[in-house]
Amino acid sequence: MESVYIHIPFCKSICSYCDFCKVLYHGPWVVQYLNALLTEIKDKYDGEVIKTMYIGGGTPSSLDMKDLKYLFDIIGKFNLADDLEFTFECNLNDITEELLVFLKEHRVNRLSIGIESFNPKKLEFMERSHTFDDAVKKMKLMRKIGFDNINVDFIYGIPKESIRMMKKDLDMVLKLNPDHVSTYSLIVEDNTKIGISGIVPIPEELDASMYEYVCEKLEIKNYEHYEVSNFALKGKKSKHNLNYWDNNEYYGFGLGASGYIHGVRYENTRSLTKYLNGEFLLKEEVLSKEDKMYNELMLGFRKMEGINLKEFFRKYEVNMQEVFDLKEALDEEELIVDGEYIYINPEYIYVMNEILIKIL
Repeated sequence: MESVYIHIPFCKSICSYCDFCKVLYHGPWVVQYLNALLTEIKDKYDGEVIKTMYIGGGTPSSLDMKDLKYLFDIIGKFNLADDLEFTFECNLNDITEELLVFLKEHRVNRLSIGIESFNPKKLEFMERSHTFDDAVKKMKLMRKIGFDNINVDFIYGIPKESIRMMKKDLDMVLKLNPDHVSTYSLIVEDNTKIGISGIVPIPEELDASMYEYVCEKLEIKNYEHYEVSNFALKGKKSKHNLNYWDNNEYYGFGLGASGYIHGVRYENTRSLTKYLNGEFLLKEEVLSKEDKMYNELMLGFRKMEGINLKEFFRKYEVNMQEVFDLKEALDEEELIVDGEYIYINPEYIYVMNEILIKIL
């Protein structure tokens, strides 16, 4: 295991679309939570050298400086590589010079900012509160402090959003000149505010047109489309997320976190009460060789470069074509073999799930 994910569930407000494991910020709970987090890490971590660290949420930046110092004392328990990629998620409204200096001094070298949109109607729908001017000021501050690897999230496809509205919104996001962009079509999850209220997703044809435009626009702006929803300038791909998509093992710590260690995939409880009482684990599954190969396809085909056939053989001592029936997808050019790699034809990437269902 070379990667660690740590989940901080606290948020100062709850976004209408969010399905991640989260609770409203309550000061007295934070120290209790960090105490429990320290216990879980001591129980599971075996001392490996960690090459990627990701602090996500929730909203990690919602913690005050006292609690952040405690969190980073806990992170000090890990054996961190010299060339560590260290990502910290921030809410735009939480960013201050004090916070950025602290993060920089504690080896954070990649920030992920939940921008999502600058359109007032979309922001109201998502129950978020920031402006383009806010973002410009905070981006300048991040650059001033020395952060040269900044991701921004962008959401499109909310009800009543037109192509024209989406294009203008994306243009504003790109004016920030981020190093990395993660784009997501709105998914209406059952246990979110919008899911409970009965919001209906936009038509699939419109969603596909928006996705196609996003891909084309970012390519024009010199962002490499390296995973279904992720785009990066040269040298700025997320090493941490690539570790997931390469189907490698990783630690997941914290409320609702998932991990994959020693051939076992596990998921932590989403109950704060149980987590604070040391009941961390919700479920776990020991993976068979067949499970691992299945996941290799599910995750690997998310990458635009696809799956390295030699690497697949090295891992599983069998050729991929002997395990999965790829002939029809290859004949129809839904899959392409190019040298050592097999990948989904970019023309079909939007319907990759249908292709995977057919193969698997």
